[in-house]
Amino acid sequence: MKLLIDFFPVLLFFAAYKLAGIYWATGVAIAAAALQVGWSLIRHRRAEKMHLVTLGLLTVFGGLTIALQDPIFVMWKPTLVNWLFAAAFIGSQLIGERTLIERMMGHSIELPKPIWSRLNLLWTAFFVFLGLANLFVVYVGSGFYQAQQALLAASGQTGVDLSACAATFSGTLLALCQDAQGREDVWVNFKLFGMMGLTIAFVIAQAFYLSRHVKDDPHTLEAD
Repeated sequence: MKLLIDFFPVLLFFAAYKLAGIYWATGVAIAAAALQVGWSLIRHRRAEKMHLVTLGLLTVFGGLTIALQDPIFVMWKPTLVNWLFAAAFIGSQLIGERTLIERMMGHSIELPKPIWSRLNLLWTAFFVFLGLANLFVVYVGSGFYQAQQALLAASGQTGVDLSACAATFSGTLLALCQDAQGREDVWVNFKLFGMMGLTIAFVIAQAFYLSRHVKDDPHTLEAD
């Protein structure tokens, strides 16, 4: 359930993108992130740092995407979020008595200090990897950036709504616009299915690794 709440803005971004394009989707994602923080404040009287960071970066980079009509800004947001998380995890490795992952999971799992440190480093590496994977898809895997630049150079425009290719261009420019839009679509699909899938796979792998360390619930033992 928590994973679904964490991905709430991403899910709405994906749905809005399929209906109206990346600029409307970005606006919807900003609103969804604000609702996510508001819901946490109302229900728990506090907001998770992850949600606050996501809202802040999404507002800044999503706002630039909408204002400048350039998707590349919002495409950088997942990388920056993941790298900030990586910095927080590695920082806890160097400062303080407990690592960040131990503070998050120490109430339910007992582990020796070296294993907590190893697990914390694994999460750090995973967040760095996610950030790099996102940039790879933007610049290499999808080829979006190159296709976007080719369209802008050919059209002489500084920003283009790729969801309105047929209404804006014809001929060669239309083909360039549709190519860029298809490559943009690859990134959007990766943002939802790729990043969520990688996160779920990592969490499952961690669960198998740590399953023998989970504390037994005394109430469950009494019931047995």
